[in-house]
This record gives sequence, C-alpha cells and structure tokens, in this order.
Amino acid sequence: MTVTSKTPTLLILLAATVLGGCNMAPRYVRPTGAVPATMPDGGVYPAASTDGQDVSAIGWRDFFLDPKLREVIALGLENNRDLRLAAANVVQARAQYRVQRSNVLPTLNATGSATFGNSQGLAAGSSAGTATGSGGGTLEIYQANVGVSAFELDLWGRLRNLNEAALQQYFATEEARKATRISLIAEIASAYLTLASDRDMLTIAEETLESYGRTRALTEAQFRVGTASELEMRQADTSYQSARNDVAALTAQIAQDKNALDLLAGTTVAEDLLPSGLGEGDYTLSNLPADLSSSILLSRPDVQQAEHQLIAQNANIGAARAALFPTISLTASLGTVSPSLSGLFGDGSKAWSTAPAATLPIFDFGRRTGNLAAAKAQQQGAVASYEKTVQAAFREVADALATRGTIDERLSALATRAESANVAARLSDARYRAGVDSFLNLLVSERTAYGARRDLVTARLNRVTNLVTLYRSLGGGLN
Repeated sequence: MTVTSKTPTLLILLAATVLGGCNMAPRYVRPTGAVPATMPDGGVYPAASTDGQDVSAIGWRDFFLDPKLREVIALGLENNRDLRLAAANVVQARAQYRVQRSNVLPTLNATGSATFGNSQGLAAGSSAGTATGSGGGTLEIYQANVGVSAFELDLWGRLRNLNEAALQQYFATEEARKATRISLIAEIASAYLTLASDRDMLTIAEETLESYGRTRALTEAQFRVGTASELEMRQADTSYQSARNDVAALTAQIAQDKNALDLLAGTTVAEDLLPSGLGEGDYTLSNLPADLSSSILLSRPDVQQAEHQLIAQNANIGAARAALFPTISLTASLGTVSPSLSGLFGDGSKAWSTAPAATLPIFDFGRRTGNLAAAKAQQQGAVASYEKTVQAAFREVADALATRGTIDERLSALATRAESANVAARLSDARYRAGVDSFLNLLVSERTAYGARRDLVTARLNRVTNLVTLYRSLGGGLN
C-alpha cells in the first residue's frame, strides 16, 4: 500500500467510524421493588371502583366544577411567579443542552492573518519583501483559511455521554415544570376552598355571638332582679367573649387566606371571584378510581424528573470511564498563503494542513479515577433519590385513599351530630327560659352545638381537599 501524507488522517477517521458506537455508560435498568405492585385496599381503603376515570386524562377544567374556582386557577397559571421561574429553567436547560450537543460536531472557523517580520538574510529587493535598511528586509506573509481546530474524535463516547446527560437534565427540568404546574393547581384549589370554609366558620361564629349575646342580656336582666346568680351571668359573658374572639380571629384569618390566594394567583383576585362559603356544593368530580396499580405513579412528573436525573448520572459514568482512554483530536485547514496581499487568491497560493494529536493519560494523581468514583457514587445517590420519590408518591396516594375510604362516614356522622346538637341547644334554651332546666345545661348545649357546626365545616373541607389531593397525587392537572 502506498503511504501518502493523507494516510494518517484517513486512518484516524476510519477508526472514528469503527469505534464511534462505543459507549462506556452502564446499561440503564429502571429500579423496581421500592413499593408494592398495587395500592392498598380493604379495611379503611375504598372498595374497587368500576366507573372511575383515568385521572391523568382528566383536564383540570373538567375536574373542578365551580366556574369561579376555574377562573382563579387560570389566573394562577398565567401569572404565578413560581411557574414562570420553572418555565425559565426549562429554557435555560434547553440552551445548555444545545451548547453541550455542539461539542459532538466540529466547529468550522474562517481566519485571516498577516505576518510582518525582519530577516537579515534577505537581500534588498528580494521577492519575499522589500528591503528596509542595510543587510535586511521586511518579511510579509498573508493567509486566509477555513478549518476546524482541536476537534475531539469521540471514539469512546465521552462527548456523546455528556450530551446524553445534558439532554436528560433538560427532560428533568421539563418534568419539574409540569410538577410545579400540577402543584400550583392543587394549591390554588386548596387555598380557595380554605377561604370558603373559613367564611362559613365566620358565619357560624357571628350567629353564635348573636345567640350568646341574647343569652347574656337575659342573664344580666335576671341578675339585676335577683332571679339569676352572678355565676350564671359571668358564665354567659364568658361564652359571649369567647365567640367574640372567634369572630375577630376568623376575620383576620380570612384576610390572610385572601392574601395567600393572591400570592398563588400571582395577582389580586377580584372579589366577585371569591367564594361566599363552602356549603355542601360539589367543587370537583368525585368518581376518581380506587383500584390502582402502583405503576401509575411512574408517570407522575416528579417521578419522571427523578428518573431522568438518574439516567443523566448513568451517562456521566460513561463520560468518566471514557476519560481514562486516549483523547484524539484533529486540527485541519484549507486556504491560501501568499507573500503579497494581491496574490492571496492567485494561482499557486492554495495550502492545506492536518494535525492529528493524541493525548494518553499516564499519571494524573488519581484525578480521572476519582472522577469515575464520584460519578458512580452520584449514580447510586440518584437511584436512592428515585426510589424515595416513588415511595413518597405511593404514600401520598395511599394516605389520600385512606382518607377517602372513611371521609363519607365521618361526614355523615358529623352532619347528624350537628343537627342533634342544634335541636338540643334549642330545647335547652326553651327549658331554661321556662325555668325547668339549669343555665349550666344551656351553656353546655350551646357550646356543643357551636363545636359540632365547626367540626362539620372542617369535615366538608377535608372531603373536598382530599379529592384535590388524590387528583394531584395521581398525576392529574397537566391538561
């Protein structure tokens, strides 16, 4: 075989083609076994549902039934700063991936240069330049080139693995944005419903304050005429002042609820979009599925984010391994060279050059092996992080299902309790006014009725927020 000046370059390119498929990253296998295959059922958990829909396919506009709540959520998706930050992070990660991807391909540069020097060996008036002084001349060289500089031939997959790691980080950032969106929708709904329940609580406190005020006025009048003791008057005043405190506290709490909702929405929510109270209305769909495989958790954005980060660490191991092998780079150019500017593009001025280079690591005080060990440790940490994310997701769904399995029974019991307590309070009041029952029984009945009404509102809030939590934890809210 005839060996020419181009042979080394051709051999290098041939080797790059043959070895270009080398990938030293370990084969990725998704971790399994962190959670049971199915969600818990039986006992406190709801019975299997046959009419439940796929939660991830239910858009938030379909899941939330209250039109005012839908408008507030839409405001948040448009204006919330956390969501804007998450979107900016996605753009940044995409740009970083493009930067890393560019390293896999050669960068083509155009250069031009002019060199001026002095050579004592040039005779005056020589073709290399014009003589300037005794025994010397000015040397002029003009060049124009197009080529690549120090382009690394990715024989061992180092650049491709770094590119894969950047791509997976980009995917992870996109999943983080999705997770932020889902969480924002759930947080806005919870804040809206909490405001509604607190307004119901304020209504109850105001009604109780009015009732206690009538009782206090009656006992004060009876005390003045001697038919009631000072103890009874003071007990009535204690109940009245307690209700008065509740009204003031709830008024402040409602203002804070409004501030929290404005923060989540990213703007001031108009008063006509705020709820007047929670009541017994249906704010969400209620026929969410109960019989679920734990594999549904794998599609949650936070789990997807953790998996992409794990794959990125897997690729980093491949890049660290490849760094242990020789690095081969190529510098090549094609252009013209001339001793005069006017002849730069004339006949006979063409020039080319290639400069392959190989760097073999011999001794670096353990830097490369240390990087490999660090990459492996980071990969193991990413495995643990992924498994923890799956376990946390499993617990969220299991907790929501446990609450769902008992909340209707609790709500029914509390509704019946509140009704009975209200009737008992009315009967005690009538009996006290008729003089056939003690004032202490009246106080106990009124306080029991007040607490029962508050507990009922809390249970209603728990029921609807449980559905929101289950919807979010199953990955709903992207559409």
